[in-house]
Amino acid sequence: MSSNANTDSMDLGNATGRARFAELLTASNRSAEIPEAADAYGWFVGSWDLDVCRYGKIDTAALGIRGEVHASWVLEGRAVQDVWICRPNQSGNLNLETATYGTTLRIWDPSIQAWRITWRDPVANESRDQIGRRCGCDVVQIGMRADGAPIRWSFTEITSNSFRWLGESLQPDGRDWVVEAEFRAHRVR
Repeated sequence: MSSNANTDSMDLGNATGRARFAELLTASNRSAEIPEAADAYGWFVGSWDLDVCRYGKIDTAALGIRGEVHASWVLEGRAVQDVWICRPNQSGNLNLETATYGTTLRIWDPSIQAWRITWRDPVANESRDQIGRRCGCDVVQIGMRADGAPIRWSFTEITSNSFRWLGESLQPDGRDWVVEAEFRAHRVR
């Protein structure tokens, strides 16, 4: 292998390699290539505590499930990446209705003047691809579940220290959206 530092692979098995990888991945700000008016996610950068409610097969509203989300500019400020975490319940049992350990990559696409979004959760073997845009004071992401049902994920009630996230699916009637999940977030200082 070449001794050139630019072509040598990083040893991600040690702290120095992991730190170098994080340095190369993260960015301190939005790229100038993204217009300020199109910056739908810069406010989201940081760490947040979550109150988690999921509705459906198991209504988790009364369980007091907590989570966290951490977001950063990445790829020279051309994207925002996050990690959403909801840990196993108090008994330590991993319940796929409540556990999450996933990541989202939101990349600005100037050709459509919107954000292309890819979310992956290897715990539940779930994935979603969406398109996200500002919609008034909210940020709305539209996509489809694996079963073909349209979904809408929205950030609403956004302030500098809190937001509400809603996960909804469109009912077969094509008119009614049903809330499947709701997260209340508070910024970690």
